[in-house]
Amino acid sequence: MIDEKEFIKELLSPETQNTAFQKLLSDYQRPLYSHIRNIVLNHDDADDVLQNTFVKVFQNLKNFKGESKLFSWMYRIATNEALTFLSQKAKLSGISSEDLQNKTIDNLKADLYFDGDDIQIKLQKAIVALPEKQQLVFKMKYFEELKYEEIAEILGTSVGALKASYHHAVKKIELYVTSN
Repeated sequence: MIDEKEFIKELLSPETQNTAFQKLLSDYQRPLYSHIRNIVLNHDDADDVLQNTFVKVFQNLKNFKGESKLFSWMYRIATNEALTFLSQKAKLSGISSEDLQNKTIDNLKADLYFDGDDIQIKLQKAIVALPEKQQLVFKMKYFEELKYEEIAEILGTSVGALKASYHHAVKKIELYVTSN
């Protein structure tokens, strides 16, 4: 396996760019899709956001300074794209982001790509009730099983703050699930 700096050089070089970008897609498409899907909930929306994410990655790769891992940088782009997408979709619908997410959850059972049950729907509703940062931290830790250090790099915050956010999110979710 080549190191990340070499791989980035390959991504930036016109001679190796296509092959390197295909490798980037094959390595990161599935985890980024899962991450985006956890945020936007809808399969078609996740596909659109994933495509936008890779376009942004490709367009901005020359600006990547290597201060974080490529993985973290791409996840940050995917996170921002997903949140922007939700915000714009809510604005176009004339409703809040939380109302949009609740509406999406209500439609999950009709989604061919959703294989959860009533408990999973209840969990999703509990997550939507959380503040945005707690939602992100919970989803990245619980569903994606990322390490606190990785999440801190992606979200640009401290590990201590993340642990506190995750703890509060878990407590709120437990309360929601047991009281509803």
